[in-house]
Amino acid sequence: MMYLHDAIRALNPSVVTIRNGIAYDQNENEVSYDITAAQNKADQLQAEEDEKVQAKIDAKQAALNKLMALGLTEEEALALGVK
Repeated sequence: MMYLHDAIRALNPSVVTIRNGIAYDQNENEVSYDITAAQNKADQLQAEEDEKVQAKIDAKQAALNKLMALGLTEEEALALGVK
């Protein structure tokens, strides 16, 4: 899971490092965490990232549509780096 370590840290602010699924604080003391809560938080973080990516795609498509409505060809709009 892409965001599991980020999720563990978000739910457990004392965690500074994670090795082999074990979380540690700044003094290398083991920190226990709820793996189910961490997986749920990771899913939430992934969904938020997916939404950001989709928003960028949608904004670029809207810009391309507006430029084409003004008379630019798709090739001209692409030359501007819109897509």
